[in-house]
Amino acid sequence: MIVLGLESSCDETAAAIVRDDADPARRIMADLVLSQLDDHAPYGGVVPEIAARAHLDHLDRLVAGALDRAGVTLDQVDAIAVTAGPGLIGGLLVGLNMAQGLARGAGKPLIAINHLEGHALTARLVADVDFPFLLLLVSGGHCQLVAVEGLGRYRRLGTTIDDAIGEAFDKVAKLLGLPYPGGPAVERTAATGDPKRFPLPRPMVGRPGCDFSFSGLKTAVRQLVDRLGPDRDAQATADIAASFQQAAAASLVDRVGHALDWFAENHPSGRHLVVAGGVAANRLIGSRIQALAASRGITCILPPRQLCTDNAAMIAWAGLERARAGLVDPAPPAARARWPLDPGAEPKPYAGVKA
Repeated sequence: MIVLGLESSCDETAAAIVRDDADPARRIMADLVLSQLDDHAPYGGVVPEIAARAHLDHLDRLVAGALDRAGVTLDQVDAIAVTAGPGLIGGLLVGLNMAQGLARGAGKPLIAINHLEGHALTARLVADVDFPFLLLLVSGGHCQLVAVEGLGRYRRLGTTIDDAIGEAFDKVAKLLGLPYPGGPAVERTAATGDPKRFPLPRPMVGRPGCDFSFSGLKTAVRQLVDRLGPDRDAQATADIAASFQQAAAASLVDRVGHALDWFAENHPSGRHLVVAGGVAANRLIGSRIQALAASRGITCILPPRQLCTDNAAMIAWAGLERARAGLVDPAPPAARARWPLDPGAEPKPYAGVKA
């Protein structure tokens, strides 16, 4: 089976083609991503209108390029998968409209994919990972712990009650005068910093449950920056970045530890912890989570860095898994700004947590 995937939920325009080869190294036939970082950098974040226009300008070219690189024609593709949410509505509509046109013109089934499910299933694209497994999803817009019990069967164990961790990285970078995107900038700056110089709070550490909170940590950084003033030197900036990164990692490790306890009790056959989303590319966080999993006898899977951030290969693979399982919705898909993996989970409104 060969599936074409389209991704346009935020600020990456992407098209990819995957197949269900037995060898994970051969499953991705083409994977093209056009980053819009330079377009959004002057604004310190993603501008939805700019993102949608960039998708409109480039998505058709990327689709043609993916087909060419894979050496297949649209007629040889078995299905078309497209991100239908969650994300920015303008960008989602661009991808959906193109996917619908391609599917209708070529007579192919169209599969609407939850962007979060794409991240969740990426591990199964690159490795032999059986259900059930535990998922830590960490990105600019999401911070969740999810028990992946089967295709389309997700149980949320915890989520952020305020900021997602990637959003916190971006805000801290802005406070420190670092460029956008904040995650890589903070990590680079922290490399020469002392993570013990500034004792920042470890949000939620020691508390029961698996929920996250990062607003208090971000506030503590802002207060520290204000106290040091505009004459702060480069070493102080590096030390703040390192201290923030260390605190964020400690919070994640504590929360994941609780989730692993639940997972071991409820799914004793599960052997994998998957870390997905853009923040999974952070080396300190990845190494701390891997060490925790190893101490519990669990295998930690971190997809390659290019598959941690938004991409179309994960969307194509999620579509392939759904097509193979017969989970294809005949109704035309609609763009969804919000689309929880676990619709039955209780919402977590902002709680104003400070630490």
